[in-house]
Amino acid sequence: MEAVEAAAREVLPASISTNFAGTAQAFQEAQAGLLILLLMAILVIYLVLGILYESFIHPLTILSGLPFAGFGALLALALFGLDLSIYAYVGIIMLVGIVKKNAIMMIDFAIEAERNHGRSAHEAILEAASVRFRPIMMTTMAALMGTLPIALGHGAGAEARRPLGIAVVGGLVFSQIITLYFTPVVYTYFDALQKRIGRRKRVEQPARPPSEVPVPSPAGALARMRET
Repeated sequence: MEAVEAAAREVLPASISTNFAGTAQAFQEAQAGLLILLLMAILVIYLVLGILYESFIHPLTILSGLPFAGFGALLALALFGLDLSIYAYVGIIMLVGIVKKNAIMMIDFAIEAERNHGRSAHEAILEAASVRFRPIMMTTMAALMGTLPIALGHGAGAEARRPLGIAVVGGLVFSQIITLYFTPVVYTYFDALQKRIGRRKRVEQPARPPSEVPVPSPAGALARMRET
C-alpha cells in the first residue's frame, strides 16, 4: 500500500485524489480496530488474573511471555515473506490466549507450593517448571499440530489463511523455547519485589495511639485465668 501511494504521487498530478478499495480498504479500516482489540484483550486478561490471584504482580509474570510470542510471530512472517495482514493480526490475538496458559500452569503451581508448603519463591518455581513441563509440552504440541495444516496452506483460499497459521506456529515455537527459562526468572524477581513492597508498607504503617489500643477488662482477664 505504501509502494502504491508512492508511485501514485510520482505519476499522477496533484489534482487527482486516490483511495483504496477491496482488501486494501478493509485492511485500512480494520488495522486500528485490531490493535485496540489486542490491547483490550491483554487488559481484560490482566484484570481477570489479578482478581483470581489477588495480586497485581503475578498477572504481569504470566503476561511477560507475550512479547516473545509476538516477536516469534513477526519473525516467522518475515522469514516466509508474508505481510502482516488481517489474518496475521487474528493469529497474534490468538497467541495471547494460547501462550499465557503455559505461564499459568507454572505460576499456579508455584504460588500453591509457596503459600501452602512453605517453599521459597526460587524453590517453588523450579519445582513448578519441572513438574508442569510435560503438560506444557503436551498442550503446546497439540496447538501446533492443530495449526500446522493452516500454516502449510493447502486447499482453496489457503493463501489468505496461511499468515494466520504461520503467525501462530512461529509465536508458539519461539515463546515455548524462551518462556520456560524467562518466566521463572521474572517470577523470582517479581515475588521479591512484592515482598519488599509489603515490608515497606508495614514499616510505614503508623502505630495506633494509646487511646485506640484496647484495654483488657477485669472480667475477660478472670475468664482467661479460669480457662488456664
